[in-house]
Amino acid sequence: MNYLDYSIIAFYFVVMLWMGFKLRNQTDSGNYFLGGKTFGWFSLCMSAMASQLSVISFVSAPAFVGLREGGGMKWLTFEFGVPVAMIVVMTFIGPALYKSGVVSIYSFLEKRFNTTTRLLLSSVFMFSRSFAAGVTIYAVSLILSSLLHISFTTTVLLVGLSTVLYSLEGGMKAVVYSEVLQMIIKVTGIIIIIFYGLKNIGGWDNFVANVDNSRLQVIDFSNFGFDGGEYGFWPMLIGGIFLYTSYYGTDQMQAQRILSAKDLPTVRNVLLFNGLLRFPITFMYCLGGLIVGTFVALDADFMQMIPTGKSDLMIPLFIENYLPNGIIGVLVVAIIAAAMSAFSSTLNSLSAVTMEEIVSKKMELTDKKYVRTSKIVALGWGVLTLILAFFVGDIAKTVIEAINKIGSVFYGPLLATFLAAILLPRINGRGINIGLVAGVLVNAYLWLFVPDVFWFWWNAIGAAVTLTVGSIASVFAKDDKKSEIASEGKKAWEYYPKSILILLAFFTLILLFCLFLPTFFS
Repeated sequence: MNYLDYSIIAFYFVVMLWMGFKLRNQTDSGNYFLGGKTFGWFSLCMSAMASQLSVISFVSAPAFVGLREGGGMKWLTFEFGVPVAMIVVMTFIGPALYKSGVVSIYSFLEKRFNTTTRLLLSSVFMFSRSFAAGVTIYAVSLILSSLLHISFTTTVLLVGLSTVLYSLEGGMKAVVYSEVLQMIIKVTGIIIIIFYGLKNIGGWDNFVANVDNSRLQVIDFSNFGFDGGEYGFWPMLIGGIFLYTSYYGTDQMQAQRILSAKDLPTVRNVLLFNGLLRFPITFMYCLGGLIVGTFVALDADFMQMIPTGKSDLMIPLFIENYLPNGIIGVLVVAIIAAAMSAFSSTLNSLSAVTMEEIVSKKMELTDKKYVRTSKIVALGWGVLTLILAFFVGDIAKTVIEAINKIGSVFYGPLLATFLAAILLPRINGRGINIGLVAGVLVNAYLWLFVPDVFWFWWNAIGAAVTLTVGSIASVFAKDDKKSEIASEGKKAWEYYPKSILILLAFFTLILLFCLFLPTFFS
């Protein structure tokens, strides 16, 4: 790296901080956490996708596809459930949440069920998201410290504090608009990697002639995920539908974008275009990983640079050693943007849940004091997550995998709770709380004692157990609380036939594309 690269990186940090301070005039909770409900579909869609296109997507996924043993384009199976999940969120969950007028989606559950339900799920969210944020900052800081040639501590403080400052000053507007810019930077970075990867190999024809054909296989219909196998068609599809429905509809970090939309048609378009654009972008970074992985196999010097068991360093080492100055700076900014987008969304959602579920329940706050307190809370979460980044240490690689599994332990029961709230008025608060605990315990049991069941299945199993036990328990565990929204659950449905047909057609197209992918390289 030279002064040009460092200048590009410094300019990026200045723009992010300027954006946060430019948007700092927030007047109340609706402005600070929901941007005054003024966002259109494009900015919210780019924001949602930016928080998904994380450092793992930018660095780890390409390494899985191109280099890691047992990897390959099977990574695309993660996308199978997305279009169908968007249909469920678009039809049932999104409209119900939007019409409820809440800032924290867990307050929605208290209206329908009881305080215990709200506290259970909001506590799980705050714990898991803060811990995941610390691990993310740790992982990206290790990569960036080697690229920037500065200490790990300096990198954590540089990336972490910059994100904290623009996030707490600008609120949801700073988060969303910064993520639009970050999304553009990250997609540009992926295109650059593909271009220079092909250039180093000698062009597309040389790439096709030398690619490892075993890495081109995507769909495996014979693997049901009950005998230790992973990435089979059925677990990735069925489990993925439950996982992504829960992630986009019942996780505060993503659902906050639904709540921030200016109207219901905007909610529909955000979900529709997320369902349509995720797969092409995922395919792009997978293709980049396949190209760079092929280059590694052809270049002995490059292969020797990558330490054994450290395949995630493939993309950073490619950037540092095979790209020209200036372009290196742009790619480093793309990695920084990948970290910042996920971290800023996490901070904003953690602050929203804390304010709505804890602070506002204990204190009477004017609008001005609410915003000021929200910034203090955001700063507190930022400091806590940065402290965590210093302590995850050598267990980070294991923790990153564990975080995905922890999410799948809770996502199914969480989804079942929201679906019961919207669609099943006969399930009461006591019943769903019993079902929720049962669903989580069954998933925990599978994790600890039945390792042959692929963890993607936990999303579906946990939801089924929660609904079944919750329905039975509601018959015996009477609850006299009158729901504020149960009778309006069905009225909240919004049915969009054209959008649903588009998503179903796109789902079919994805499957056909993945099925015939190996033939495209022959």
